[in-house]
Amino acid sequence: MHALPVSWLSAVRSRSERVKLPAMLAVLLAVLGAALSACGASKSGAAVEPRAARAVPVLPATVVRRDVPVYLEGIGSVVAYKTVTVRSQVDGRLMQVLFREGQTVRKGEVLAQIDPRPFQVQLHQAEGALARDRAQLQNANLMVKRDQDLVGQKLIAQQQLDSDQATTGQTEGTVRIDEAAIESARLNLDYARITSPVDGVTGVRLVDPGNVVHAADLGGIVVVTQLDPVAVLFNLPQDELPRISDQMAHGKLAVEVYGRDGAAALGKGELELIDNQINQATATLRLKAIVPNPEHHLWPNQFVKARLLLTTRKGALVVPASTLQRGPEGTFVYVVGTDQTVTLRPVEAVAPTGEVAIIDKGVSEGEIVVADGQNQLRPGSKVSLRESGSSGSGRGGGSDKPGAGSKGRGNKQ
Repeated sequence: MHALPVSWLSAVRSRSERVKLPAMLAVLLAVLGAALSACGASKSGAAVEPRAARAVPVLPATVVRRDVPVYLEGIGSVVAYKTVTVRSQVDGRLMQVLFREGQTVRKGEVLAQIDPRPFQVQLHQAEGALARDRAQLQNANLMVKRDQDLVGQKLIAQQQLDSDQATTGQTEGTVRIDEAAIESARLNLDYARITSPVDGVTGVRLVDPGNVVHAADLGGIVVVTQLDPVAVLFNLPQDELPRISDQMAHGKLAVEVYGRDGAAALGKGELELIDNQINQATATLRLKAIVPNPEHHLWPNQFVKARLLLTTRKGALVVPASTLQRGPEGTFVYVVGTDQTVTLRPVEAVAPTGEVAIIDKGVSEGEIVVADGQNQLRPGSKVSLRESGSSGSGRGGGSDKPGAGSKGRGNKQ
């Protein structure tokens, strides 16, 4: 056997290597592709599996049964219960002003003093005239008595007696006029002391001491407003008139007054009346409530939010107002099952009262509903409860503060 040349062997070896190299590259690429596919599949599975199993955090609330007050809410303003412009009832010079601006005064308290001397003079004149005319009346009575004796003795004519009796009657009339003049002078003297006609708070002084005031002056001396109690005027839709009238027939209705933002309670009172006309421009009904105001938290022309307690629903099913959702088929809630999944449940509910809503049909007492986090839910979604044991009362079920759900429309029963 002949030995092959070294150069030929090298050529054969490099040719075989060139033949095997593409095959090896193909195998390597196939293995690499399979590895990448497996890696991608594992990553994709890891991403999908947690997303499908992820629980949506929600705030739960328990359906409870309790008594719920039904309110009608409206925007209104405070009006002084009484507003009196204190004016002089006689003419004269204003000598003294005995009040401070903004002072709380009582009924009958002296506010100002007009010079009383002219009225004292009138009183003395009337008293003097009365004394004179009484003396004349006494003399006339004596004359009549004498005439009667003389007529009985036929010493004078009957005409003389009749004339003296007429004079006596005239003198009696004059005496009564004098007595009335005395009463008038005393009344003017009393009017010279200007007193407060009501309990209230004085405003800005309109006349300074030293000025001559007249009974015909329009401006007056000061304005006194009664602030305890005060009146609150507020409006409600005219459609609520039948319900309000029916409830008023059973007794007084309570009214709660809050600040304009509805946060601070300012007072409680009673509904006094329903206005005798409906505002056609706004289709609203005006109501007036009387509210005690001993601490002066309410002030005239102040904007407030009034809540009329119409009635109380006994043993109603209550959930937080935030649980109610609205869809194409109506109102519904998400109910949490024992397996921590949610189901969509259609319900019949009245308009929210403050922060709670009354459910007439669709849920049962003790069921758990979703109060917050519904935007991420679908029927069958897994949930995790953020607060364990939350109930309708815990989400505003007992709050009497006005909530966003009222908006003055009231609640249908």
